[in-house]
Amino acid sequence: MSKKLITLFVSGMLLLSLGLAGCGGQQKNAALRVGTEPSFAPFEFQDEKSKDFVGFDMDLIRAIAKQMGTEVQVQSMGFDALIPALEAKSIDAVISGMTINEERAKKVKFSKPYYKSGLAIIVKNDNKTINSFKDLEGKNIAVQIGTSGAEEAKKIKDAKTREFNTPPEAFMELKAGGVDAVINDKPVNDYFIKQAGGQDTKQVGEPLTSEDYGIAVAGSNAELAAKIDKALDELKKNGEYDKIYEKWFGPAKK
Repeated sequence: MSKKLITLFVSGMLLLSLGLAGCGGQQKNAALRVGTEPSFAPFEFQDEKSKDFVGFDMDLIRAIAKQMGTEVQVQSMGFDALIPALEAKSIDAVISGMTINEERAKKVKFSKPYYKSGLAIIVKNDNKTINSFKDLEGKNIAVQIGTSGAEEAKKIKDAKTREFNTPPEAFMELKAGGVDAVINDKPVNDYFIKQAGGQDTKQVGEPLTSEDYGIAVAGSNAELAAKIDKALDELKKNGEYDKIYEKWFGPAKK
């Protein structure tokens, strides 16, 4: 083989190897496709001006992805469509204020808990009869479909439950007088009351449950779950998690 042919052959192999290396790098660092239901402020919601997805969960998943050496592509969908989307592999992960429970854990694999929450009640300011979950017996209750709040509401004796796609819809129904109370996650309740200046609604009673939120991935994707856990641990060690937490909830209780 002539020197010219050898040179061309070597050059071709070098270009091919570089091309394959480039493809491999793109696959390794492919953007993390994340599903969320963006009406769960302050965890995830859409900024009215920029239309960007913002909130505690959004900041956290972007920080996790950065720690993993990749970026995030957020996909908006209904809460009850999130796990099916994981199972269909149309997304890689879910972060949407999702409570870790046994039923969901049969279908998906959860990260380590990243936030502790609990279910609480909101009523109108002039309501004097509802002060605890016991007082909800026989009442009309608004909840978000597919949530742990919806499941707990179904257990209340003689209560009539109305399910809505988003928390804002449930709160609007309460303000309109269509229901007696809303059951939802306490930090979400706190945020909506704060945004409204406490003029129309109030939170009553002690939280019913203590719940851990987790990031969900497909049940077969243990590798991704491990990477997310590692990144989350690193963010807690370097102080980035605390910065994100304080931005949305104030100083963390130690």
